[in-house]
Amino acid sequence: MKVLLYTEGEKLFSKSGLGKAIKHQMKALDRVGIEWTLDLDDDYDIVHINTYGLKSIALAKIAKKNGKKVIYHAHSTEEDFKNSFVLSNQIAPVFKKWLISCYSLGDYIITPTPYSKRLLESYGIKRPIKAISNGIELEFFKPNYHAGRMFRKQYHYKRRDRVIVGIGLYLERKGILDFVELAKRLPQYKFIWFGYTPLYTVPQKIRDAVKTELPNLIFAGYVEPEKIRAALSGADLYIFPTLEETEGIPIIEACAMKIKSIVRDIPVFDDWLVDGVNVYKAKDVDDFEKKIPLVLEGKLPSLVDNGYKVAYERDIEKIGEQLKEVYLEVMKSSTPPKKKHVHRKKVKAD
Repeated sequence: MKVLLYTEGEKLFSKSGLGKAIKHQMKALDRVGIEWTLDLDDDYDIVHINTYGLKSIALAKIAKKNGKKVIYHAHSTEEDFKNSFVLSNQIAPVFKKWLISCYSLGDYIITPTPYSKRLLESYGIKRPIKAISNGIELEFFKPNYHAGRMFRKQYHYKRRDRVIVGIGLYLERKGILDFVELAKRLPQYKFIWFGYTPLYTVPQKIRDAVKTELPNLIFAGYVEPEKIRAALSGADLYIFPTLEETEGIPIIEACAMKIKSIVRDIPVFDDWLVDGVNVYKAKDVDDFEKKIPLVLEGKLPSLVDNGYKVAYERDIEKIGEQLKEVYLEVMKSSTPPKKKHVHRKKVKAD
């Protein structure tokens, strides 16, 4: 069994959560001995599609015509498309219809969480859907004391400074506006945000937020995973004020790094993050403002050991086993093509 992993416009997504998820797929399949390819000209049994552009749709149709099985990975929903880029809210209803048409081409749909599975089912999509986490490379995300010290030195933090990390694209739904507001309300703490989005693609209020000048606020831009690991090793608290996710890989990374964490109390986290058990949750900016000092000053007990269990259950080897189960299930229902050799129209790779 060989799987074609396909991502249209891979370079465009390379610095996003989607890009990270696709790299995890490759490593997860390696761990469980599933042969995979990125070459459209290779022979394969299953195409696992991660994107929803025109080339992705064309590939799905060609694959099905040639008797191949199609798995569509639903990384996006209408809900997480809103409050992102310029005009995203106006386009969202059309985007939803487009997603439905794309995902419906799959013989099977994979999506990261039970929450996103419920959303897709509410769209009326009549395909088997399974929730499988995008996963985390657990052996990579281990605390490193030396790297943490270098992080603090690089950004000129003193030993007594309490440092709060945020991670995400410059999008409203990522909670960046609340992150800036919290920096204003809590000047006694240091705030640093990792991630980047071209400012011309986002609304003016996001551009203004990123340009906010405060002595305790840094927008560090995009950094490689090693720098994120160093930041989570050297910081005191990770907060995730996101308003909507299909999963949210950064919180899994934070759990793996055993850094104290507070996430926004939104439905995507209901099934696997429990307030006061493995993380703390905040309903709004006022609640974040209240809980941040309680966590940082040790007035609330540490939950990092329970948080680590969340990451452990989402290690890429476990994800590989779950993907393998889906592939085998799909292959069992496979029907051979009518002709032994069918000419395949090429889909140009990006």
